[in-house]
Amino acid sequence: MASTKESSAAGEHKVRIGVFIPAESQLLDAATVDIMGSMSRECTFTYSMSRLIFVFCLGVSKPQPTDLGLLPDLMPKAVVDLAPSVEVRFVGTARAGETIKLTSNESIVATDRYSDAGVAPGTLDIVLVPGADPSSTYDKAALDWLAAHGATPGVDVLSVCTGAFLCGEAGLLKGRTACGPRGVQDMIRAKGYGEKELVGHKYRWVQDGNFWSSGGVTNGNDMVAAYCRASARFPDPVVEIVCEMLEVGDRAQAYDRGQSAFILRVAYNVARAWLTVALTGRKQSTPGPT
Repeated sequence: MASTKESSAAGEHKVRIGVFIPAESQLLDAATVDIMGSMSRECTFTYSMSRLIFVFCLGVSKPQPTDLGLLPDLMPKAVVDLAPSVEVRFVGTARAGETIKLTSNESIVATDRYSDAGVAPGTLDIVLVPGADPSSTYDKAALDWLAAHGATPGVDVLSVCTGAFLCGEAGLLKGRTACGPRGVQDMIRAKGYGEKELVGHKYRWVQDGNFWSSGGVTNGNDMVAAYCRASARFPDPVVEIVCEMLEVGDRAQAYDRGQSAFILRVAYNVARAWLTVALTGRKQSTPGPT
């Protein structure tokens, strides 16, 4: 199975990742792909990571241009040689070259439409599904594309936050244990996706076969770090170096606060907001562009 850590020999290999965004997505959810991108041969192993070592280990706070020429030698060649080549494709209903809208007035450029041959089932190793509005609707053909990838041997699907709704619409939750945000467990359950069990009230992420799913937003970072540690596609030394440098993957899989504490904290702050409005007479402003 693709998600099981096996021995990996040195030598270049390629990891092909598709970030599937058929509707507007949470920016932070989509950004989880950068953890895997940072483990690539193409990324800044020979510059940025070495620069960090130069700065933090050698105590040089402001390297001069003449110093930077020495930086590639600071990262052992064996580590660079282990790093896979990583190709990231941004896939949606938009055509290649068109923009895909994200939150916080951000967007990215689509590299492929889901119907393009370059991202057809069998061409990708990993499909990352960032969270969208749970009420979003999707083209049947787009859902079929995601379902086909999920059914392709050797392909792993990683669902972040409310990506669980999109994966559910594609039939990927059926018979599986899944996560999803802890605040919308009942909403996912009410959709009737046929999941075996929802554990988002207990865990930041969970794996069931080739399907990985996380809780809300930044729990996706924990899931991607755990996935890379489990996957034979990313050699252990590279994974651990990058996780240390990015400071991800150090939180426990289980939440340290139970669901009751989570609900009480949210309810408490809703009450605070209500009192603030009641006492100050503050009215809701008209939302501007996002």
